[in-house]
Amino acid sequence: MRKIAIYGKGGIGKSTTTQNTVAGLAEMGKKVMVVGCDPKADSTRLLLGGLAQKSVLDTLRDEGEDVELADIRKGGFSGTWCVESGGPEPGVGCAGRGIITSINMLESLGAYHESEGLDYAFYDVLGDVVCGGFAMPIRDGKAEEIYIVCSGEMMAMYAANNICKGIMKYAESGGVRLGGLICNSRNVDNEREMIEELAKKIGTQMIYFVPRDNDVQRAEINRMTVIEWKPEAPQADHYRNLARAIDQNQMFVVPKPLEIEELEQLLMDYGLLEAV
Repeated sequence: MRKIAIYGKGGIGKSTTTQNTVAGLAEMGKKVMVVGCDPKADSTRLLLGGLAQKSVLDTLRDEGEDVELADIRKGGFSGTWCVESGGPEPGVGCAGRGIITSINMLESLGAYHESEGLDYAFYDVLGDVVCGGFAMPIRDGKAEEIYIVCSGEMMAMYAANNICKGIMKYAESGGVRLGGLICNSRNVDNEREMIEELAKKIGTQMIYFVPRDNDVQRAEINRMTVIEWKPEAPQADHYRNLARAIDQNQMFVVPKPLEIEELEQLLMDYGLLEAV
């Protein structure tokens, strides 16, 4: 079983990219579990047809410790399994605790056991936070592969570089490796070339360039992945190609994050920053 965590700047489209990629893997016949690591508990809604899934922390609060796997894991599109970690009540406690609690509970209930037949476990992680509980997939070896969703926007590239610092820090103790950058396009000038150059400098690859397409938003309004909503759409094929690229990937590295001056020089070279 391959364990994959998806990181990236808040609002970059991690959950959408993750769910559409998982749909592509499921369509290929892969058995996949998605663990949402965001207190908003919205990492699986497209796979579940918009059904509000009760999070692990909410289940524990309501039912105590006597919880079974069926209480926290729901079946989604094409045989996928969906889990939402959830978070504390607003203003109380650390949201990272939900991730720690969820993964530990899933392990204790046998969700990762060979008998479950999982090919993949995906962790959709909140924003670009790499501290505390949100770093657990990196820090404790729960995830072996990291993919960073980014775009040609300046702050998305800053976030990607920052996440690489976290991966590098835990690579030795946790064994985690970077599988590549996924460019979720925002139609920035020279975007493909810029992300390819960023990947090259970090020592990785741009594993796929996902073009911007309004079918993504239309599918979300219909509470589905693009693959389920409009399987013949060109955008559905892009997510299938991304799924295939991840499935066939053999390039896993300890990244070499850039110094801030190097990153800003790259941004200047492609016209996002002006020299002072």
